[in-house]
Amino acid sequence: MSPRVRIRSLAVAAVAGTALSVALVAPPAMADAGADYSGSLPNGTTWLASVPSDWNGTVMLYSHGYRPSFVPGNPASVAPNDATKALLLERGYALVGSSYAASGWAVPTAVDDQLQSLDAMLDQTGLEPDHVLAYGTSMGGLVTGRIAESASDVIEGAMPTCGLMEGAVDLNNYQLDGSHAIEQLLAGQDLKIEGYASLNEAFATSAALSAAVQEGQKTPEGRARVALAAALFHLSDGVPIAEATKDTAVQQESLYNQLLGTIGFVTPGRFDIEATAGGNATWNVGVDYGKLFAHSEDRALVAELYREAGLDLKADLATLTQTADIAADPGSVETLRASSTLTGDLQMPVVSMHTLDDVLAPVQVEQEYAEDVRAAHDTNLLRQFFVDHVGHCNFTPAEIAAGIEVLQQRVESGHWSASSATVMNRLAASLDDSGSAFVSTQPGEFLGDREGRH
Repeated sequence: MSPRVRIRSLAVAAVAGTALSVALVAPPAMADAGADYSGSLPNGTTWLASVPSDWNGTVMLYSHGYRPSFVPGNPASVAPNDATKALLLERGYALVGSSYAASGWAVPTAVDDQLQSLDAMLDQTGLEPDHVLAYGTSMGGLVTGRIAESASDVIEGAMPTCGLMEGAVDLNNYQLDGSHAIEQLLAGQDLKIEGYASLNEAFATSAALSAAVQEGQKTPEGRARVALAAALFHLSDGVPIAEATKDTAVQQESLYNQLLGTIGFVTPGRFDIEATAGGNATWNVGVDYGKLFAHSEDRALVAELYREAGLDLKADLATLTQTADIAADPGSVETLRASSTLTGDLQMPVVSMHTLDDVLAPVQVEQEYAEDVRAAHDTNLLRQFFVDHVGHCNFTPAEIAAGIEVLQQRVESGHWSASSATVMNRLAASLDDSGSAFVSTQPGEFLGDREGRH
């Protein structure tokens, strides 16, 4: 892509001549010797860049994950962690990333923030890249997915990892289902599980949900219902395939521990999403929880725990259906659809990557994303990879580097190379000794798609 075509986001194109405020850590002349750079945009976004001395001609634009608005600090990031940053620089990639204009649910501005930061970095370094690839983690995976659907004249490929590829509306809806189960089956009282007027309300709900789960864990009946709520949250038993166990007690305890950690993060997080949307954008009116749960990958485990406890699973699911009375604010839904949802209409090749056991971005969202892409007739532009790890965005540097290698090869050659799990593990091993666990699998059905888009 040399000579370089200057990047302009939609916002910048609409306002010609917008100035960018930039502070250099090192002068442009030092780019070919290896240097770090930083700068800022008029809207408060800050950006960082690192250029290795042996630059390979490719720039990687990194989009970071969600950072709560109520937690201090929102630094720019060029990689998900130091080890991955070091490996990518060692392999010659130039790295750039921004803070976004603000913390919280930043998706509405994040694409423009990223593209403007990339433009500023290229202006100051004088680099003329052969290729620019976008990648991101968690919420940044969603941002990267939106970049992949944008008409960028410079970015040629995208790699969302552990991405919230279901979008914000479906994210809120599947998490509402889990909270609804805790409220109705464990808490024994009405709780405010959406529509928070303040952060304190969200924290109070988080504490009440957690207390209900902890109390439920003390009895067989409660443990069965904890497992049901965890299944609606798309949690799994937290054990890699290679170490899988058939012990229902061990599996249930893992679900319990994951559920507690998930509640404490996503309930206050909902406050940030609602603040961006302008109100509640989630609903369960009309949801048949019996039909929904029939598609859960945890249904056999939950059914066994209910049998052991002497409880009627169908009756509890009927209770959830009968008490499903939460309606969304239509304007808030439309706001999130416009700013924080993917269509599947890809404008460039995409490699997506997910761990099999991710408590905050369940692997099943990749099934939803693949359906979106298939409906847009862009399946030939997508490759999905899965690694057998437990944890949110728990990738090794070698796995990230291998995904980038596959994406760059597709960009350069115009076709996908062989990429079986065996091939990917071999490729990762050739790039770094941090290990890899690529597996051949397909995720189960995502439970949070209220709108039946396909």
